[in-house]
Amino acid sequence: MADPGRTSVTRGAVPGGVSPYAGGVRATWWYTVAGLVFLDLVVVVNWWVWLGQLPEHAVVPGGPALAAVGVVLQLAAAVVLVRDYPVVAHAGEDAPVDPLRRRRDVAALVVGAAGAALLGITTGSWMLGVGVLAFLLSLRPWPRGVRWRLVVVLTLVLVALWAVDAPRFGIDTAEAELATLPPTLILLLPAMSAFSLWWWDLVRELDRAREAAGALSAMRERLRLAGEVHDLQGHHLQVVALQLELAERLIERDPAAAAEQIRTARASVDEARAGTRDLATRFRGVPLPDEIANAADLLRAAGHEVQVQLGPGAEDAPADVLGPLVRESVTNVLKHGAGARARISLRRDGDRWRYAIANDRDERAATPGGPPGTGIAAIRDRIGALGGEVHVRRDDEFELTVAVPVGATGEGVRT
Repeated sequence: MADPGRTSVTRGAVPGGVSPYAGGVRATWWYTVAGLVFLDLVVVVNWWVWLGQLPEHAVVPGGPALAAVGVVLQLAAAVVLVRDYPVVAHAGEDAPVDPLRRRRDVAALVVGAAGAALLGITTGSWMLGVGVLAFLLSLRPWPRGVRWRLVVVLTLVLVALWAVDAPRFGIDTAEAELATLPPTLILLLPAMSAFSLWWWDLVRELDRAREAAGALSAMRERLRLAGEVHDLQGHHLQVVALQLELAERLIERDPAAAAEQIRTARASVDEARAGTRDLATRFRGVPLPDEIANAADLLRAAGHEVQVQLGPGAEDAPADVLGPLVRESVTNVLKHGAGARARISLRRDGDRWRYAIANDRDERAATPGGPPGTGIAAIRDRIGALGGEVHVRRDDEFELTVAVPVGATGEGVRT
């Protein structure tokens, strides 16, 4: 079956570009398909059992076996019809029609009609046979607005067929209340099928809208970055060009002044480089809660049971300082943890931000970072340069706690 588009809700993008909601959308489709198949089986079995209890109904010789064949045929047809539904229904009305797919759908409808005929013959019910065929017709990816009009027409036809079937089964007005459920299920079968697919369409459209909003946001960020780069580099390049042109004119009659202009141009180039680096840092930065949410998703994907605790104002924590530490510590958990549990927390404690990560230990693994203490020592050096602290606890689990001043920035450790 065509693949339609398990994580907790996060505020950042999942690494690798995979939508964090893709699994939920795919699961919704499988639930929809399973629900349609189950609904069809319940209606058919309920009708067959109900007819068997009617005194006026005579069982056709070999009826159960033929009915079973009919059920298999119409279910097979239903599977074929919904097989490409996620692709066809959302390809757009102007998309070219696949001749092979059209022939496959026609063949499925023919097979389904044969199954519906068997069910109708074995039960002696026009309503059941046409109801099953109506169910199959409601599964097709009709153009916009056609499906619901078709459902209304098919429902009216089923009402008329029930008026034909009821007297033949010996059901009079006094017994009508006892005969309400089975025909009502048949009447509602096309509408419930169409509603299930409409619900899936809605889920898919919402997911597409979310993806489009994300793409638009990314495009706006790229345009803003392009504008800032243009303003920054354009200004500096113009200044450098003027300084070098002046140096060229002065180089023969005043070499000292020309050299000064060249030094000034070099300083302008350094300013442009520093500005570009700062600009890249600003655009590359991710709010720390998003960084932690993504880290938790990675750990969950690796099979860890993860608890995340974020204190008030966590979005104000210095992402340029703690962001690399989050990535490094999570990598160490993935490499050296036992793979069962992990805890991540971030909170403000007075004039310091405290980040902590703990995981169950794998005694067979080496100490994170290579030789004993190497990774921790590097972290201590970086955080110590900012006036922060690093604490490590090793018992039944490994816990790393880092505290940095509220106003700390990555400038102190940048090389």
